[in-house]
Amino acid sequence: MARQATGAAKREAVAEIVRDDKFNARRIELAEAALETLGELGFARTSLREIAQNSAFTHGVFHYYFSDKLDLICCCVRHYKAKCVTRYDEVVATATSRDELTEGFLAKLAATLQNEARMHRLWYDLRSQAMFEAAFRKDVLEIDKSLEAMIWRIACRYAELGDRRPASSPAALYALFDGLFQSALLKHLAGDKTAVPELLDEVRRLLPTVC
Repeated sequence: MARQATGAAKREAVAEIVRDDKFNARRIELAEAALETLGELGFARTSLREIAQNSAFTHGVFHYYFSDKLDLICCCVRHYKAKCVTRYDEVVATATSRDELTEGFLAKLAATLQNEARMHRLWYDLRSQAMFEAAFRKDVLEIDKSLEAMIWRIACRYAELGDRRPASSPAALYALFDGLFQSALLKHLAGDKTAVPELLDEVRRLLPTVC
């Protein structure tokens, strides 16, 4: 009898994991459907109803899987940034010289700024909102740390290829690169054609001084 009870408990535990996986997979699917609307309109001007109207899903479905708009937006940005933080890993892993790493990094940096500007805009919108919305802060801080680690991997590999060590802390280096990127993003969104090449030139000059 005890063994039967134990077996039933294990089966229920497995079933619970499967249900959780399916639930989370559905949340990711809905988050991906919402990203375009959120990236276009931003946090303040977007409601769950408006997101539903611009997707293949009903308002009720969004309400079932997300407690509110804050929950949905956090899920969206976490999902998007989880993909972002691995963007440069292949370049880091395959580069055999500082020049090769620099050019690979800059090519992907230019591509993400040009092709995914609205998603980056949504991230900065969320990060600003975290100053006022306590519900965002934990997620924003976790995402920031993952982005900091991304930049640090690039810096460490660049330094290693030159038999050097980074001349800055991970936090300071991330703040520097993030500031440059955010400034370039604003210029790019304003239609400034020099935004991308100026960012690339700045990073190309910066890397040897800090790594």
